[in-house]
Amino acid sequence: MASFEERFPENAPGEFFVDDGCIGCSKCDEIAPTSFRTSEDGDHNYVYRQPETAEELEVVEEALEECPVEAIGRVGGSCTT
Repeated sequence: MASFEERFPENAPGEFFVDDGCIGCSKCDEIAPTSFRTSEDGDHNYVYRQPETAEELEVVEEALEECPVEAIGRVGGSCTT
């Protein structure tokens, strides 16, 4: 489960975040490229833009579900500790 306290500082403020459990596989970038990016050093991904439409929300939720290490969290969601 993703930890809000362990989130990366690059994450855009808002509901979704990526924490330090990220392995930088970029699966989230592939699923939701309008919301996720790879860090400058290339070792992790982060939320650079929160979803703004229903379609964007749907793909960000899909990325959260597909994350192989459960490093994507949602404030107030079941993945936040």
